[in-house]
Amino acid sequence: MFIRSVVLCSSILLGLAGCSSVGIGAGIAVPVVPGVSIGVGVGSGGVQLGVGAHAGPVGVGVGVNQSGQVTGNVGVGASVPLGDSGARAGVGVGTGTVLYDPNRPADGQR
Repeated sequence: MFIRSVVLCSSILLGLAGCSSVGIGAGIAVPVVPGVSIGVGVGSGGVQLGVGAHAGPVGVGVGVNQSGQVTGNVGVGASVPLGDSGARAGVGVGTGTVLYDPNRPADGQR
């Protein structure tokens, strides 16, 4: 299940700064139901809280950062087991875009 966590957090964290941006960070996600996880991460763009869905190594997510920006993200990842602990470590890569920015004036108010 950790592979999904890696995908979720990696895609969320890489999407922190918006479209056409790349970032780096670390996070953790907890499976809620099969295929859906809730995660939190800290990266170059700050703190991010999100929810994601996944199928195999591919994941998509929506998150919100400390500035109130809502991001949409997609990523892919892989992981390996850490001994007999049930925990896994992995890496992922993804991209994202800002879907809503509360600090950006609405169209017509510029």
